[in-house]
Amino acid sequence: MEEEIGVVTHYYPKIGVAVVKLTRKSLSSGQTVHVQGNSTDFVQQVTSMQIEHKNIEKAKKGDEFGLKIDQKVREGDKVFLVE
Repeated sequence: MEEEIGVVTHYYPKIGVAVVKLTRKSLSSGQTVHVQGNSTDFVQQVTSMQIEHKNIEKAKKGDEFGLKIDQKVREGDKVFLVE
């Protein structure tokens, strides 16, 4: 089961980091996300998150944070929590 929890607001290709704005729920390291957009569709485990260059273990609703990502994403791609 999947639930939409956020959206990609920016992507840094050189370092492979997506900026994600959480609109629902919280997200913790070790959980699995599904990123989907027009030409994006992959599932990965959350291994690294940061807010203002500081590592975090959990992001809560309303947070905008950097998420280390395995593949290219685009602004507007949706982020789903895989349960």
